[in-house]
Amino acid sequence: QVRLVESGGDLVQPGGSLRLSCAVSGNIFSYAGMAWYRQAPGKQRELVAQITRTGSTTYADSVKGRFTISRDNAKNTAYLQMNNLKPDDTATYYCNIVNTWGQGTQVTVSS
Repeated sequence: QVRLVESGGDLVQPGGSLRLSCAVSGNIFSYAGMAWYRQAPGKQRELVAQITRTGSTTYADSVKGRFTISRDNAKNTAYLQMNNLKPDDTATYYCNIVNTWGQGTQVTVSS
């Protein structure tokens, strides 16, 4: 059974940085692509970034140049480095692998 646990969310001021982590249990991580999504109150869940099992990445236009997705196959963990955060980045962030979701981690960007 695949399980995902996100961490790293926090309250941060505009312009600040955070690094989210997604720890994956189960023997799947090295063989699958994974993605980060986010959902703000009253809005649909949206794709933020994704990374293939070989490390190719894609990003939503709204985060290009500010966010970086990465993975450490030895640790079964994926990361989302978020820099120059904006209030519009406020959301619950979820990771996804093989159609399995974590519980989410809250990111709030506010002064």
